[in-house]
Amino acid sequence: MNTSQTHLVAKNLSQIVTMGGDKLVLLEQINLTIAKGESIAIVGVSGSGKSTLLGLLAGLESATEGDIYLADQHLTSMNEDQRAHVRASHVGFIFQSFQLLPNLTALENVALPLEILNRSHDQQLAKAMLTRVGLANRLHHYPKQLSGGEQQRVAIARAFVTQPDILFADEPTGNLDQRTSQSIEALLFELNQENQTTLVLVTHDNDLAAKCQRVVNMHAGKLSELTEHKPTQ
Repeated sequence: MNTSQTHLVAKNLSQIVTMGGDKLVLLEQINLTIAKGESIAIVGVSGSGKSTLLGLLAGLESATEGDIYLADQHLTSMNEDQRAHVRASHVGFIFQSFQLLPNLTALENVALPLEILNRSHDQQLAKAMLTRVGLANRLHHYPKQLSGGEQQRVAIARAFVTQPDILFADEPTGNLDQRTSQSIEALLFELNQENQTTLVLVTHDNDLAAKCQRVVNMHAGKLSELTEHKPTQ
């Protein structure tokens, strides 16, 4: 597989869980190829499997069946420690539930991925990214001292700060007002274009989805439709 052409591949991907003795199919036979630098939106009603698919593609969970290749590496043959290393090296993830560490300030939360990678000037880079998302005056606030929208912006800054090869975002503008949403959307696509960052979004926002090069529609755990858009200029 040539990562100059493909960045993320899912083959016959299924996720099945057992509840009360019954099998529940969350994803069924997903096949998806995403090119390096491409932007793609995953849309669908709540419960259709969008966030489950995103978590599997990012290596946050293990699939029941099938294969995932991320940056030429076979995620589904790896244990959790190995997948964590791939995520630290290649992946940024914006969680819908923020996933900020409550005992760290905004600045410390954003600097943490850089510290894990032993990147120099981590505090300066984290401060610059927080400034870019409009939180220059919230550097030393803890998550509980921030509004939901501010926490979301900290989470976005944390995902951006390592300049990841691939960025996964679960409802990245879901907790933001219209003005902030527009600035964050612009930032998402700036990173996509400037650094050839592969961008994979889950969103209910049709306007945001339409800005991506492709839109994948999910229904009952299956990819039911693929809409092509012209490449972003």
